[in-house]
Amino acid sequence: MTNSEQEIIIPSVNAIKNLLEPILIKLDYIDSVITRNPLNPKSKKYYRNVDLKNLFGISSNTIIKYRETGVLPYTRLGDVYLYEVKAIDDILNNNKISL
Repeated sequence: MTNSEQEIIIPSVNAIKNLLEPILIKLDYIDSVITRNPLNPKSKKYYRNVDLKNLFGISSNTIIKYRETGVLPYTRLGDVYLYEVKAIDDILNNNKISL
């Protein structure tokens, strides 16, 4: 048999099952972890401008005004402004009005 006439070997169904079984076990484990600990939407550490706009319905100009007046603490990385989630939560809690 020459190199161009190599024999094709087709694995059996059991051989394929044996190869896939460890993968399926790991996927089941990952699924159980995700089911027990669903992702929390507040699992982020920082918001960006677009997040604040979507969450609170405020405009870019309002965000800028809050930054400039010190209402909104931020971290700047180049042209990106980051707002710590905990700081935003604290602002909301401190300004909560109870009836």
